[in-house]
Amino acid sequence: MQCAGADLSALAGEFGTPLYVYSADAIAARARMLQGELAAVEHTICYAVKANSSLAIMKMLAGMGCGFDIVSGGELERVRRAAPEALGRVVFSGVGKQVWEMDAALEAGILLFNVESEAELEVLAERAVALGKTAKIALRVNPDVFAETHPYISTGLREHKFGIAIEKARAVYQRAMGLPGVEPAGVSVHIGSQIRSVEPFAESVKRVGKLVEELRSDGMDIRYIDAGGGLGIEYGAVEFDPAASVHAYAEAVMAASRSVGAHLLLEPGRFLVAQAGALLTRVLYVKQNGSKTFVITDAGMNDLIRPALYQAHHEIWPVVASSREAKVVDLVGPVCESGDFFAKDRELPELRAGELVVLLDAGAYGMSLSSHYNTRVRAAEVLVESGVGRLVRRRETLEDLMAAEIY
Repeated sequence: MQCAGADLSALAGEFGTPLYVYSADAIAARARMLQGELAAVEHTICYAVKANSSLAIMKMLAGMGCGFDIVSGGELERVRRAAPEALGRVVFSGVGKQVWEMDAALEAGILLFNVESEAELEVLAERAVALGKTAKIALRVNPDVFAETHPYISTGLREHKFGIAIEKARAVYQRAMGLPGVEPAGVSVHIGSQIRSVEPFAESVKRVGKLVEELRSDGMDIRYIDAGGGLGIEYGAVEFDPAASVHAYAEAVMAASRSVGAHLLLEPGRFLVAQAGALLTRVLYVKQNGSKTFVITDAGMNDLIRPALYQAHHEIWPVVASSREAKVVDLVGPVCESGDFFAKDRELPELRAGELVVLLDAGAYGMSLSSHYNTRVRAAEVLVESGVGRLVRRRETLEDLMAAEIY
C-alpha cells in the first residue's frame, strides 16, 4: 500500500511504528473543493485546529488562504508559530476561555471571538478595556436543531453546554452594545460533528439569517455568519463522493449568507484531514484465548482512542496484500485496558507477527486525542508531499515524557 505515491513499508522502515502518515495533496484537494464551491459568496475557511493540530498541516492550509478555528490559548500559539500572517483570520470558540487566553487573542488581533455565555461576554469586555483593545464578537447561538450523530459530538440542542439559546440572543446582543470594549460583528452556530445530512445545516443557518436581520434592525453592523463545521465523512467501506457532499453542503450554508449579504465563515476539520491520514502499526503477537483470536499491535488506545471513546469504525488493511484465508479477530493494542481495541470480531486476512497493518481515515482526532497513558511515547508523524514523506513530528522519548516532572 502507498500514501500519495510513498510506500508505507518504506516509511515504516525509515520512521518506525506506530506512525501517522498524511497526504498533503489530499488535504489541499479538500480545501480547494470547499473554496471552489463557496466562490459565489465572500467567505473564509477557518480550519478547526482541534481535528489535527500539526504545525506543518496548519502552515500549508494558511498558505492556501485559510484561517483557523481555535478553542484554546495553546491552539492560538500554534497559529502564531505555524502562520503568524493568519492571526487576523482566527475565530476563537469554546465555553471556558480563560483571562490569559482572552488577553493573548486580543493582543494578536484575531478576527472574531465566538462568545458562549453572558458571563464570558462581561469578562471579555473588561479585558478589552484593560488592554485598550476592541473585541469583535459573535454570540454562538444554540438553534435547538437535532443532528444525527454520536451524542458525544452533538452540540446544537438546549441540553448541551454550548452556546446561548437563540431566543435569548437578541437581548444578549443588546447588552453587548452597551458594553465598552466589544463590538457585535457576527453570529455563530455549530450543531455538532460528523453530520452527513445537509438538512440540519440548512435549518440552523436559516434561523441564524433571521436573527441577523433582527440585529441589523436594532442598529448592529453584523458582517459575519459563522456556520461552524461538522461536515462528516464515511469511515466504513461505503462509497463516499466528497465533491457531491461539499456541493450540497455549500448550497445549504450559502443560502442565508446570500440573503443577508454577510461574509461566511466555515470551520471544517474532519472533512479536510480525516481521509488524508492513516495510522501505521506493526503486529507484535497473535494469541488465542478460548474461541477468540487477538492480533496485538504496537499501537494502542493512547495513539488512537476513537474506537474506545466513540465506538468508531476504521477500515483496517494489511500493508502487503496476502492471499491467506480471512479470519475473525480482535485487533488490539498493548495498553493495560480491556477498552484498548481497534476492532472487535473483524474479518481480516490472516496476520502474523512482524507484519504491518494500516488503520485508514485516522487523520482527524487521532494524534490530537493521543495521550501518554501507560507512560507510552506518542507516535511520529509524516507528511507526504509529491510522493516523498518528510518527518513533521519526531517520535517522543521517555526523557520528553518526564522532563516536566519534579521529584
